[in-house]
Amino acid sequence: MNSARCGYRVFSANSSEACMELAKKITERLGAELGKAVVYQESNGETRVEIKESVRGHNIFIIQTIPRDVNTAIMELLIMAYALKTSCANSIIGVIPYFPYSKQSKMRKRGSIVCKLLASMMSDAGLTHIITMDLHQKEIQGFFNFPVDNLRASPFLLQYIQDEIQNYKNAVIVAKSPDAAKRAQSYAERLRLGLAVIHGEPQCAELDMVDGRHSPPTVKNTVHKGLEIPCKHQSPFPGIELPMMMPKEKPPISLVGDVHGKIAIIVDDIIDEVESFVAAADILKERGAFKVYAMATHGILSSDAPRLLELSAIDEVVVTNTIPHELQKQQCSKIRTVDISLILSEAIRRIHNGESMSYLFRNIALDD
Repeated sequence: MNSARCGYRVFSANSSEACMELAKKITERLGAELGKAVVYQESNGETRVEIKESVRGHNIFIIQTIPRDVNTAIMELLIMAYALKTSCANSIIGVIPYFPYSKQSKMRKRGSIVCKLLASMMSDAGLTHIITMDLHQKEIQGFFNFPVDNLRASPFLLQYIQDEIQNYKNAVIVAKSPDAAKRAQSYAERLRLGLAVIHGEPQCAELDMVDGRHSPPTVKNTVHKGLEIPCKHQSPFPGIELPMMMPKEKPPISLVGDVHGKIAIIVDDIIDEVESFVAAADILKERGAFKVYAMATHGILSSDAPRLLELSAIDEVVVTNTIPHELQKQQCSKIRTVDISLILSEAIRRIHNGESMSYLFRNIALDD
């Protein structure tokens, strides 16, 4: 496909070799060349982007994978989008396989919904469309005032199970927490396999911190010589007596489902801090699982996750290449990579040609 004739360009917003790997695979499938641009960090830490060719009137696709330095990657994307906007590009589509800050999409205590802030920044920078994959919460699409195509990696992961896991018919799909049960059920139904759910493991929940949320405090009036004198800091509005809330208590860890003598496949959308996966593998092996696989779309694998996985009871970790993880693969021999450049390149082709995207969502379950 001649990109110059078709009026589109594909750029990589990161010049590091690890981050450009996915961009090169996508352009090879499209039969195009990467756009000419220079992205680098100055000595003072500022990001500089220079577009080295004309983009006037073209549809521009910016591929940005998110390495460990998340904030730098975001600035690279925003600055490149703004540079293309001021260079009179017709449209600017961000191809962001893993959308950063997707875990911060809900208000927690006195925090902020960072994902909504990021959506606003992308719109202001000039992005007009986003292609991403397996958002942590599908409701994130509502943060944007332009189209968002949330592609799914499940067809590729299901194909991996069928092709690479011997005797997969003897497997059971496992949700490591009740929150992941819907995704696990979707995998189990399409593979015609059994389902197991682990309940009672530590989960990321809000801590019951004493941070002033119990205001207004209970204040007693001081009585002096028959006069009722309010305390100095007493609120003019009386406190409201609310029913006593029962505190949450984690039940003992338990496994619902039979994994004895079977291959256990734990599925989720993100593998980052791996303690919960390691704990799940331990309980599965204790209950007689023959082998344990951990499978997810995004392999962030932060901190010492590779070392923990290497020492764990997990036999194999399967992730896609939405995030570069070559360094982690050198530290952990159990990591396997599934290439999803095919669906990203097809999405780019269809958007540029004005074709329907529904073909890419065929046989996709709502809970994937």
